Amino acid sequence: ALPQVGVSKADVIYEIVAEGGITRMMAVFQDLEGVGDLACIRSARDYYVSLAYGHDAIFIHAGGSPQAYSFLTGKKMSYLDFVNGPYGNMCWRDPNRRKSAGLEHSLFTSSEKVLEQLPEKFSREHSDGFQVGWTFDREAPSGGQKAVKLTVPFSSYKTGYFTYDADTRRYLIEQYINKKDILYVDGADGSQVSVSNVLVLYTDVNRIKGDDKGRMEVRTTGSGDGLLFRDGQRYEITWQRDSETDCYSFLDAAGAPIPLAVGPSYINVVSLDAQVTWE
Repeated sequence: ALPQVGVSKADVIYEIVAEGGITRMMAVFQDLEGVGDLACIRSARDYYVSLAYGHDAIFIHAGGSPQAYSFLTGKKMSYLDFVNGPYGNMCWRDPNRRKSAGLEHSLFTSSEKVLEQLPEKFSREHSDGFQVGWTFDREAPSGGQKAVKLTVPFSSYKTGYFTYDADTRRYLIEQYINKKDILYVDGADGSQVSVSNVLVLYTDVNRIKGDDKGRMEVRTTGSGDGLLFRDGQRYEITWQRDSETDCYSFLDAAGAPIPLAVGPSYINVVSLDAQVTWE
């Protein structure tokens, strides 16, 4: 599937484990204008859909699990399904990706195609009024501990690395996938993806009992422990999400919203026993 395309333009990227220890990313864009190509578009899982619902997002995907479709239809979400929907003109199969990575990793779309053909009712439903509810501040809060390298193991297959670059005040992203170290780059221009905030949210992650595909269930509501990394500092936080119509809230030790750095964020949702380390 690598390199993914368009990810350096995302405002937020969520990464969560899927079947077989492989992870998937969900990129959230406040505005698609000028983003360009996006790839590769994959199938939905219910926990990604739930998080998108909290962002009041229009969810773009290509097929999905039964649980994902149940959420999409049950909540009457706005979604563009490139497999089981009437949106085939918004996407295409890249011939080079089909040859090198296979059919499932070849599906592209673009901001231009989506914005040109977006159903008018979606535009009306998502035009204004939404607030993410997060706090931002250019100055780092007090109480942080120095931490310039973060290691986030999702499974035996995938580990994420985040290294702080003081010159840009951003975290450069690398990946360890299937015993290979790989820079996380945007296939649009080859640039390494970087973010201003890295969050780690601990939660219940389990395989769905009786599911023959090995699908996972991930708790995205309630509360739990977490970590925030910004400006080369580590903060212990609590995450909270009261309902599926909400975004995550990130709280400090006193229970007040902790400010994120101005810029994009990468949110790692991991199991309670994930051996996350930093230095």
